[in-house]
Amino acid sequence: MDTLETSPVVLTGDRPTGPLHLGHYAGSLEQRLQLQNKYRQYVLIADVQAMTDYFNQPEFLARQVREIMLDYLSVGLDPAKTTFVLQSQIPEISELFVYFLNLITLARLQRNPTVKDEMKQKKIGADIPAGFLTYPVHQAADITVFGAALVPVGEDQLPMIEQTREIVRTFNRTYGDTLVEPRALLSRVPRLPGIEGRSKMSKSLGNTIPLHSDPGFVERQVMRMYTDPLKIHASDPGHVEGNVVFSYLDAFDPDQEGLAGLKERYISGKTGDVAVKKRLIAVLNDFLFPLRAKRKEWERHIPSVLEILRDGTVKAGQQARDTMGRVRGALKMEQFL
Repeated sequence: MDTLETSPVVLTGDRPTGPLHLGHYAGSLEQRLQLQNKYRQYVLIADVQAMTDYFNQPEFLARQVREIMLDYLSVGLDPAKTTFVLQSQIPEISELFVYFLNLITLARLQRNPTVKDEMKQKKIGADIPAGFLTYPVHQAADITVFGAALVPVGEDQLPMIEQTREIVRTFNRTYGDTLVEPRALLSRVPRLPGIEGRSKMSKSLGNTIPLHSDPGFVERQVMRMYTDPLKIHASDPGHVEGNVVFSYLDAFDPDQEGLAGLKERYISGKTGDVAVKKRLIAVLNDFLFPLRAKRKEWERHIPSVLEILRDGTVKAGQQARDTMGRVRGALKMEQFL
């Protein structure tokens, strides 16, 4: 039997609320490319959870499902190794979500640091939608319905995984050992800042560089990047820490030895922001060039792209049904059938 078929399950995913960007690549996609060669990897397009923000824009969400699939394929995720899943087509997730809601308190949901940060970022006050507050529980159902043992995340998502682990422990303690308790797998770049430097790169804040960006857009975004406000002239001493341009160079520049020399020159006042930004523009465009080409090729075969998603969802559905068979058995729900 193929060793991948018996290896632990990895689950990752994204909400289809806009194009994937460099933050997604550094924080997750790069790791997925490696994981698909070692584990049974499921990549979930979380269209149900995306409705917490876009419940009144179903056409937009439908378009973004296709766009996010193009992003996945353009970076090199392989349908022969990675199973792509459309969340809304796996009803078992919603069923498990309902059971999980009985295992967690409202107070615990409100204490989740990730949710609190997102509420602040989106300026959600007392009128918080119930769907938004409970989406971490829905995410816990995503993870456990496929039996995932590993969940690659950035550091800002660690509270979500811990909450999932709490729910799984409560379920297993109450009903018997049924579900896999997952653990987080941190990415190489836990957090890539947005171009303005005040928050993480976020689609909703518009401070991103999408993976399909053309060279002109890359240049414009890089030139807007936050650097060192104390370095007025190129000859002034500079700071690398907290400098967004260097954060991106650390993540994407293949010449780390040359980058170390650039940092020394920047710190000592022998080069300025413009030279550093020009290097980053070249680095990012070199990185994105093959992704753009691959995406354009897939855009000519949209029916095949959607077929990949359908096939993966069918395969994942069987795994979800198997899990829910065990869950219903633990809950004594099938003893009369």
